[in-house]
Amino acid sequence: MSHNLKLEILLPATPAQVMQMITDQKQIEIWSGEEAVFEAKEAGAFSMFGGWAKGAIQKLTADELSFTWKTSEWPEEVEDSVVNIKLKADGEQTLVILNHKNLPDEDEVKSHKSGWSDFYFTPLEDYLMIRYNAE
Repeated sequence: MSHNLKLEILLPATPAQVMQMITDQKQIEIWSGEEAVFEAKEAGAFSMFGGWAKGAIQKLTADELSFTWKTSEWPEEVEDSVVNIKLKADGEQTLVILNHKNLPDEDEVKSHKSGWSDFYFTPLEDYLMIRYNAE
């Protein structure tokens, strides 16, 4: 059985601005408040939350980002999951569609659902509102 998660969120910035915020290592560290690694190229390294989640970039275009994802809490034999993020313009905002596939079990689906919201999208949204609404 496949354990997948799909989330959609509307962010207060253009797709180009959102993509910059989720692919620029310094920006990720600012809005997440944690050490990060993001080599913005295919096969580039990815790490967030002080190394808690790691992977490799699979695809990076103007409106789509895919990367493998494995947390430090998962056993070594657990396969990497895959995160795909698509950005769609919605007026002056961006609809973000996140698909997180191949999570190890239903508990991880539940945990990641709240984790993506609490530790990724909420801090990102707060940062975008301050950064782009202050201009």
